[in-house]
Parts: sequence; structure tokens; C-alpha cells
Amino acid sequence: MALNIEQSLIKARELSETGKSDEARMLLLEVLQQDKNHQTALLMLGGSYFCSEKFQEAEMVFERLVLMEPGNGKFSIALFNSLWKQGRTDEAVEEIRRFLAVADRVKEIETVNQYVAITKEIAAGQ
Repeated sequence: MALNIEQSLIKARELSETGKSDEARMLLLEVLQQDKNHQTALLMLGGSYFCSEKFQEAEMVFERLVLMEPGNGKFSIALFNSLWKQGRTDEAVEEIRRFLAVADRVKEIETVNQYVAITKEIAAGQ
């Protein structure tokens, strides 16, 4: 029997909000068995890993999303943060560069502005 993906995502969000992160992740993984490229499920899964301080797992999920949609600022910021939290600053900065090279600057103006602020902060700290 096929999952109702929309209902599963709602249930996963509810589980996550009530502190049942492991159960939420299991449900998201079931969704991904049915639709391996479901961006919302992947984003929720990566976010769940990130909030549980499982930064390597979050990184893998966010890298997958970035590969699917390289110019999506939300995915790039998530990958940047996962790398940064692991202390991998050079790779995080490289993600900024990669995103800025491919971003639709009109569509992604907010993300571009966030990255400009981050790079200025990094440069000031060096």
C-alpha cells in the first residue's frame, strides 16, 4: 500500500514538534523510499538531522538537494550551515562561492545578501 505522502509529511512534522525526531526521520525515510527525490521530505530530513546535531548526516542530505537544484538558496544555506557547524570553514566558504556563481541573483536576492554579510563577517575575523 502506497503512503499518502502529504499526510506522512504532516505527521512527520507533528512528531518532530513533539520531540519524536527519530520517529519523524523514520517516516521521512519511508516517504523517500516511495519518492527518492521528494524535496520537501529531504529538506525536513536534513533539518531534523541538523537540529539533532547530526551534522554529517545533514550535510549528505543537503548535498543531495544542492545537486538536484544548484541555484536554490535555501539548500545552499543549509549545506553551508552543516559544513560550518562541523568546523569545515573552507568548504563552507567554497559553498558560498559555488552558490554565488550559479545563483539567479534576482530570484535569490535574499540568499545572496545573506552570503555577502557572511563573507564580510568571515573576512573581518581573519
